[in-house]
Amino acid sequence: MRSAAQLSEPVPGRGARGFPSMSSLTEKDRPIVQLLLKAGTCPRCILRFCCVGSQTLYRHPDKDLMKDLQDFLKKTRGEEDTVCLDVADPPCKRIRLEAAAEGPEDPNPNGALPQIPAVTDGNAAVESSAGRVCNVCLGILQEFCEPDFVKKVCQKVNSADYQFTSFVFSVSLPPQLSVRERAAWLGVKQEMRNLGLSLAKDDVVQLKEAYKWIIHPQLAEELGVPADGKSLFEVSVVFAHPETDEECRFLATACPDCFKPAKNKQSVFTRMAVMKALEKIKEEDFLKHFPCPPSSPKNLCDALDIQCNNGAVFVAGRYNKYSRNLPQTPWIIDGERKLESSVEELISEHLMAEFKADSFNFSSSGREDVDVRTLGNGRPFAIELVNPRRIHFTAEEMKRLQQAINNSSDKIQVRDLQLVTREAIGRMKEGEEEKTKTYSALIWTDRAIQREDIALLDDIKELKLDQKTPLRVLHRRPLAVRCRVIHTMSSEYIDEHHFRLHLKTQAGTYIKEFVHGDFGRTKPNIGSLLNRTADILELDVESVDVDWPPTLDN
Repeated sequence: MRSAAQLSEPVPGRGARGFPSMSSLTEKDRPIVQLLLKAGTCPRCILRFCCVGSQTLYRHPDKDLMKDLQDFLKKTRGEEDTVCLDVADPPCKRIRLEAAAEGPEDPNPNGALPQIPAVTDGNAAVESSAGRVCNVCLGILQEFCEPDFVKKVCQKVNSADYQFTSFVFSVSLPPQLSVRERAAWLGVKQEMRNLGLSLAKDDVVQLKEAYKWIIHPQLAEELGVPADGKSLFEVSVVFAHPETDEECRFLATACPDCFKPAKNKQSVFTRMAVMKALEKIKEEDFLKHFPCPPSSPKNLCDALDIQCNNGAVFVAGRYNKYSRNLPQTPWIIDGERKLESSVEELISEHLMAEFKADSFNFSSSGREDVDVRTLGNGRPFAIELVNPRRIHFTAEEMKRLQQAINNSSDKIQVRDLQLVTREAIGRMKEGEEEKTKTYSALIWTDRAIQREDIALLDDIKELKLDQKTPLRVLHRRPLAVRCRVIHTMSSEYIDEHHFRLHLKTQAGTYIKEFVHGDFGRTKPNIGSLLNRTADILELDVESVDVDWPPTLDN
């Protein structure tokens, strides 16, 4: 299936075999065609160096393009149609290979072309290129444009069992291709200069772009979905050419600053580093180290890997935690697991299985300690599912998934489970410091209390605290003094050594430290307010006042 743009693409003039003729080439292109054919360049790369922007032309079989080039070279100058067809293809991206300062652009301002030597042996040039691996693209615009390779890619995609409605295609090319591209260009430039021809400021069509022009319609037809640059489903091919791997090394001597070791990089000769060096190296230095145009290799590129990747899917909801022996995330110290499970794992294991994802990232609006329960409407959370195979779920399927999570454990429950966008997750974190949270704390005092002793707490409003980073989290959080606010408190007398305190606080307040004082690191605290030693026995989160995600009818 072709995309709308591809279906509406106009078709240029056609030759006798029903394919577009070489009328896109002009007399000025003749020496370029002859030089590159003789050097072993494939027809499609020749079109690129002649700045041909017709997508349709690149899609025709290699052998037919070769025949068209042969016919073009056989024509005498008088027979040559020098009018370029106005093909309404989309504008292509370009790669500038010519230096900005090259002297006068046109030594013949009146438009007259200098005499170009007649082609005496066009067949010899064609024969030297036919059947050889292209000296520029290393076969990428040859064998890897054929239907057999397209079917191989599609078989890999289909066997991976992804859900997708469109695709974007990407290519990873060996870095030495950039070196060969530059060498071919310099060879062409030198030939044109010898003939007294100027070099217009036109640009060569990028190899990647030409390849996608050819591949996109074939992949779209075979997969049955359109190519879309904004698609979240990516099909990528990684090419390598071991035979020519050493061709970049001279650049490291000429431009050592461009090649510096980096983490997670097996080689310093990355495509970006090579491109940077090619921009920096002087033309005369390049010509000393590399043949222009480049020589033909013996072997084709290798398609090292065909990869598929779906954009992440995001699931949000709220969770309740009913256990006082369950951490929010896996509790592992020095490689040793302290508790067998966590809130994160109890939720994510079901999502991972249903979405068939590679991995996940869990986030939430704050976190509770391992011995703290989360009650009420629960705590908002979001999970990013990386590279999921399945991405489409109905509201009813999400309800069933939520029920499966809830049936699997009595330690947690989830609600309002739903698919959300990446942008929507930002609302969970927006203004987190300004949000309020409600707690219930069971408190013990060393000295006996009466109801009137704790009644003063009920009258305190907007109590400001200075909280130095608690000792219990100092190993993972920087030392600082944080100003926090207790908005309201309400006490509930139990007996002479116990009472329950309900608090509404600013998010980020350390409640345990507010009760016992943390050796004076939180001021004021319940102990100082009651003039006695106080400690916290139990703590529950009763509400997290974040209006997200949207409440569902569960």
